[in-house]
Amino acid sequence: MLNSIIKYFLENKLVTVLLLIALIAWGIVTAPFGWKVGSLPSDPVPVDAIPDIGENQQIVFTQWPGRSPQDIEDQISYPLTTYLLGIPGVKSIRSSSIFGFSSIYIIFNEDTEFYWSRSRILEKLSSLPAGLLPEAVQPGLGPDATALGQVYWYTLEGRDEQGNPTGGWDLHEIRTVQDFFVKYGLNAVEGVSEVASIGGFVQEYQVDVNPDALKAYNIPLMKVMEAVKQSNRDVGAKTIEINQAEYLVRGLGYIKKVEDLEEAVVSVEQNVPIRIKDIGVVSLGPANRRGLLDKDGAEVVGGVVVARYGSNPLQVINNLKEKITEIAPGLPRKTLSDGRVSQLTIVPFYDRSTLIQETLGTLEEALSLEILITILVVIVMVYNLRASILISSLLPIAILMVFIAMRYFGVDANIVALSGIAIAIGTMVDLGIILSENIIKHIDEAPPEQKLVTTIYKGSSEVATAILTAVSTTIVSFIPVFTMEAAEGKLFGPLAYTKTFALIAALIVSLLILPMLAHVFFGFKIKNQRYKLLGNGLLLILGVGALIYGYTWAGIILLLFGIISFAKFYVEKKTVEIPRLIQPIYNQLEIILAILGVVWLLATYWLPLGASHSLFSNVIFVAVLVILILGAFSLLEYNYKRVLTWCLDNKAVFLTIPALLILLGGTIWLGFNTTFGIIPKAASLIGWDIKSSKPWSSIAHTFPGMQKEFMPSLNEGSFLLMPTAMPHSGIAYNRKIIGQLDMLLTNIPEVDLTVGKLGRAESALDPAPISMYENIINYKPEYLLNEKGHKQRFKIDEEDRFIFTTGDTLSNQDAIAQNKPAKNLIPDEEGMYFRNWREHIKSPDDIWKEIIAVTKIPGITSAPKLQPIETRLVMLQTGMRAPMGIKVYGPDLQTIENFGIQLENILKQVPSVKEEAVFADRIVGKPYLHLNINREKIARFGLTIENVQQTIETAIGGMNITTTVEGRERFPVRVRYPRELRDDPESLAKIFVPTPTGAQIPLGQLVDFEYKRGPQAIKSEETFLVGYVLFDKRDGNSEVTVVEDARQLIQSKIDSGELDVPAGITYKFSGSYENQVRAEKRLSIIVPAVLAIIFLILYFQFKSVTTSLMVFTGIAMAFSGAFITLWFYGQGWFADFDLFGTNMRDLFQVHQINLSVAVWVGFIALFGIATDDGVLMATYLDQSFERNKTDTPKGIRMAIVEAGQRRIKPAVMTSATTIIALLPILTSSGRGSDIMIPMAIPAFGGMIVAAITYFIVPVLYSIREERKLKKS
Repeated sequence: MLNSIIKYFLENKLVTVLLLIALIAWGIVTAPFGWKVGSLPSDPVPVDAIPDIGENQQIVFTQWPGRSPQDIEDQISYPLTTYLLGIPGVKSIRSSSIFGFSSIYIIFNEDTEFYWSRSRILEKLSSLPAGLLPEAVQPGLGPDATALGQVYWYTLEGRDEQGNPTGGWDLHEIRTVQDFFVKYGLNAVEGVSEVASIGGFVQEYQVDVNPDALKAYNIPLMKVMEAVKQSNRDVGAKTIEINQAEYLVRGLGYIKKVEDLEEAVVSVEQNVPIRIKDIGVVSLGPANRRGLLDKDGAEVVGGVVVARYGSNPLQVINNLKEKITEIAPGLPRKTLSDGRVSQLTIVPFYDRSTLIQETLGTLEEALSLEILITILVVIVMVYNLRASILISSLLPIAILMVFIAMRYFGVDANIVALSGIAIAIGTMVDLGIILSENIIKHIDEAPPEQKLVTTIYKGSSEVATAILTAVSTTIVSFIPVFTMEAAEGKLFGPLAYTKTFALIAALIVSLLILPMLAHVFFGFKIKNQRYKLLGNGLLLILGVGALIYGYTWAGIILLLFGIISFAKFYVEKKTVEIPRLIQPIYNQLEIILAILGVVWLLATYWLPLGASHSLFSNVIFVAVLVILILGAFSLLEYNYKRVLTWCLDNKAVFLTIPALLILLGGTIWLGFNTTFGIIPKAASLIGWDIKSSKPWSSIAHTFPGMQKEFMPSLNEGSFLLMPTAMPHSGIAYNRKIIGQLDMLLTNIPEVDLTVGKLGRAESALDPAPISMYENIINYKPEYLLNEKGHKQRFKIDEEDRFIFTTGDTLSNQDAIAQNKPAKNLIPDEEGMYFRNWREHIKSPDDIWKEIIAVTKIPGITSAPKLQPIETRLVMLQTGMRAPMGIKVYGPDLQTIENFGIQLENILKQVPSVKEEAVFADRIVGKPYLHLNINREKIARFGLTIENVQQTIETAIGGMNITTTVEGRERFPVRVRYPRELRDDPESLAKIFVPTPTGAQIPLGQLVDFEYKRGPQAIKSEETFLVGYVLFDKRDGNSEVTVVEDARQLIQSKIDSGELDVPAGITYKFSGSYENQVRAEKRLSIIVPAVLAIIFLILYFQFKSVTTSLMVFTGIAMAFSGAFITLWFYGQGWFADFDLFGTNMRDLFQVHQINLSVAVWVGFIALFGIATDDGVLMATYLDQSFERNKTDTPKGIRMAIVEAGQRRIKPAVMTSATTIIALLPILTSSGRGSDIMIPMAIPAFGGMIVAAITYFIVPVLYSIREERKLKKS
């Protein structure tokens, strides 16, 4: 069946070509990189920076203005939580009660459809039982977005025509434009769920009543409120006809200005109207606010755009930018006193598309470099240009097919998903190498009369089953990733899909398309000399044209190919004799040129030594690196027969090597104490204390075991500084602190922009109190990038100084020191990259240290290292604003706080915990002023509780009575006492409360004032009160290790009696480490099962248990090699040397790599690759023994050596390609490299050590066959 399909596509070239063209065009249409090719439409794969790993949750948001957290908790959050618990599919419910609003997070099971869950909640909210919630309180559903929904933050600023800030605008003016123009305009963009405003002042009409006037006129406050309400009303009176024309009748009565409200009549005394202006002052003023925005120390107005669930974030942002361009001309403008024209401008300060483009740029570069490396390896190993082009053509075709599958299987493109393609490159190339190498071998050995198409068919069909088996084992090896759940499943599920798509695509291309291309490539020969000369002339013309249009590399290579061809033609025509010494070089001139060209191109795009080194240095380094690796494998291939013969003659000695490597790998993974723990136990039985001895302790310290974490953080290009002030701090104090923080941060040269937020934006996604700060810090990329996220070159002079448009010429560091605008640099493809960081800043961690150093302000807490996306995910997943913490559950808030503070003190003693980052919630710290109504006294005056409460609510808090309608704008009208009469308890005591008899009684005679400390926010989970103790890890420690250390110390304190756990208190550790623990448990079950399935696949291929076990040794060796490499990465001495002035540790990103889910995914990918060489070797061993029947040990060994020699070249090529192709990833420092590197390291190290399977499989095969011979 398989051979028939191969034959059909080989013989029907037109069908194959049409299929190929269709796949290429379709792939370009769906590519996530936004390629525009001619008239082809664009339907790209949805793109984001990272997968959305947040919980499947919905938010029920309920406002109750002016109410304390305790009121909100008791009357809204708790009853509503208990009511919503019965919704189908609900996994957990968390709630947060903060001043003025309640947020309830309903977390559903992962298999619950997002919009189905929303409809179930709406059903429940539409049928709330009577009396469940206070009157006039209406809960609503939050936006249909997730934790990653906040894709675009912006400010509204006055700018002149040159784009310079001008000022000249009041904050309430800008806020009005934001609320009633910009917000609605942007909300109309496709894919936008919500636009939330923050900062500035919401304008309102304020009626400050004079209590003395009220008393003089004997007017109760309630009557003023009624008068305000009745003065703001329009009506419609249907129609009338005048002279056969119909007129619509309207009664206009809406408030349009302050004077309209002043004229409202409150009462009539002796035919004299008493108007509002007679008993109070009407003005336009700012409404109370619970959040503000600060930019570089100045208060600003802004907004956040939230993308809808399931939308394409990059497309949403692009649509948003188009809409901003559309509405920008219509934004208000004014002429300032200095004559400048200032227009409000939308200025972004957080744009997710930048991160997306940079991440895609990193991946696009990595894939391009991997393709170049493949071409290079094939040219060097096969010495056949046509074969190298054939094999390399597999990659772009297969990658385009992956994009098609991603688009229609609903797999979004992101750093993790596209990494699946990057780590599959080695396996994909393997298929092409195996096929092409076998075809070439058959062409070389084919009889002259045999047709080329038959030869290619035989070569393809011979290895088709081996290729299918190799791909099957690799695909099956990824089943554990498909079975992951929750956050880890969402994170790595897309990667499993893309890697599977890539392998299936490579299988299809290699079996259906490559044989046809091989027939075209190897069958194409120009016999006519005239046509040859025309072809060479065309090469020269194309080369000159390429040079003219700036394609230097292509032009030079084409010219040289043309010159070489003409030179060879001349040599042949004139029969010039070539000296024997240079004859081999002469014969392979094209190959040598191709190698040099690819190395040059590879070095140009890769620049492993960095942009600060010359291109020549980078070319030499790449050449040395490639020569070392390919030289080592070529040496192995050259000496393979000799080494294999020795191994066959000394089997026991040889097999101790892999046995020791496996033992070493296991020791590194589990730790020396765990691996050899039985030895000290046994020794202790006879009185020996081996464990305390110096040698044992030294080895145990060297091999402590791998540390664990969930995921390495993705470098987002932004930090989020989230300190908090004390709960008692007011908005004025917090406003001052947030401004100080922003100004301090702006002075760091590497910081591009900083914007601080305190409190909350007007969104259900942002439940923050006013004491919580969020400073978004956008730092500059290491090198200046273009719009596509690629490094850009700029013009330099002869002394490598940058030339600015202003005429200045400065060195890189001088330009940074003088704060020269980068926009004045001149782009130049022949120039140098501009580095944005100072010399001592080597990584984002160094920038964070600078941030921490300048933001130590008394009165605010320290903050863990956070990033915007990471923090949103953590906060909505766990409720905490830190990656690690302890949740303390208890019967009351004071008990929870006290126990939390005890835990805080203990955590500070844990060596692996960053002491300054430990902070327990100060839950009960907000000052409360309780007005306790004396029921006996109010009864004496004939008052009810409601009478007194209405006065308290209106006179002190102010009440929104009505809302004006002024065209498109809406402003509230508030009635209250003047600020000076409600600013302190003495003034509050003088507020008059009207009695039924008409008397006015001071409030101080009716209530008792009481000062208390209460909660700033009340959190609960599953209706149980909860408080958080946040902490962070020290550098060099993993999340799981830190949590285990903390847990052990807390438990030891409890056991010793130093820590007493109060009745009703429970605690648990929470954070992203939970995902790692959950994933590890699942993998511990699934991985062995998958290995068993791989074994079965191998068994079905070879029909032999022993042969399958031999191939299986490749997995064990690769597993060991991967752990050995990870251990080397954690050693400070490893690769700590300079080459070409560059430290190799910095170049290859050598640092401690913890055992995360990303690393395990790398291992799983390695399992599939590791069996390929074994399958190949075992297949040919079987074929060799079928062809060469032997009955002597010597004959067995000769047959094994023959099979090994026949297959060593493709085996070496696949290993070399896989290893070298991973080098650009290992040296990558762009966005997304943080996740790609841990996945690449196991494959890199594993494949190096797995090369020993070239010898293990033949040796084990020999042992089996020799035993069979002895038995017979």
